[in-house]
Amino acid sequence: MARVALGINLEFARSADKPFEWAVEQAAEIGYEYVEPMVHWGRELLSEAGYFHSVSMLDDPYRIRRACERVGVKLSGLSSHAPLCKPEVSLEYLKQAVRYAAECGAPVVNTDEGPKPSWTTPEEDHVLMRYVLREVASVAEPRGVLIGLEPHQQYSKTPEGLDRIYSLVESPVIGINFDTGNAYLAGQDPIAWLEHCLDRLVHVHAKDISIEQSEAERGKVTGTAVGCACGDGVIDWRKVVDLCRRSPRELIVLSVECGTVEQARRSWHYLKSVLSEVAA
Repeated sequence: MARVALGINLEFARSADKPFEWAVEQAAEIGYEYVEPMVHWGRELLSEAGYFHSVSMLDDPYRIRRACERVGVKLSGLSSHAPLCKPEVSLEYLKQAVRYAAECGAPVVNTDEGPKPSWTTPEEDHVLMRYVLREVASVAEPRGVLIGLEPHQQYSKTPEGLDRIYSLVESPVIGINFDTGNAYLAGQDPIAWLEHCLDRLVHVHAKDISIEQSEAERGKVTGTAVGCACGDGVIDWRKVVDLCRRSPRELIVLSVECGTVEQARRSWHYLKSVLSEVAA
């Protein structure tokens, strides 16, 4: 039986216009055990000025390690989304993200197939994705870093579509980063889908969807950047936690994806109570 722990994607700090270290400190102050930073290539003006939480992979990976150690939190993974269908964008970025994760201590790099080129066919896209995943897996395997494939875009919006991407490359480091909110908005049953991929689960994006967003967008989109506070929306978190506890892995982190510090705080209190109830 897996231990289920609470973490948070640092996207919650984006609305506050604050830097990475501030976001880590806020997560720790709320009570989260794990954090999931975002990384980018090159230099980004708002990050360099201290108004955005993403970390450049040109920075020392120990910047992330030290910030977490200073406040007593751990890394659940890196948010390193890049379009697998576009090798010119994703290939070297994801290889660098894997090396960066290995050095800063993040066990998983999370990605999805991303927006596709306008001119390619589905068959061509899957060849491109296979090429990227095989090359990235060859970097991840010797380092013991996992690749979390997330349901988010045009091909991964169904269980069958995500299965096909997962099956493109046979590697022990390729798994599923399940996003509850994206699955729901795509028109799927997130609980049934989570159970379907439980044996391949390496990480969870704990994203709730408000009633208002559900009524406006369900079945019309393949995902969303962040959700509402966990417990304020449509996701059955008791079932999510119960399933995650049945994972064959030792640990599954629920990495909350919400939009504000207040939502992050409410999510922690709600999910903490759910964890206690399910454990009892």
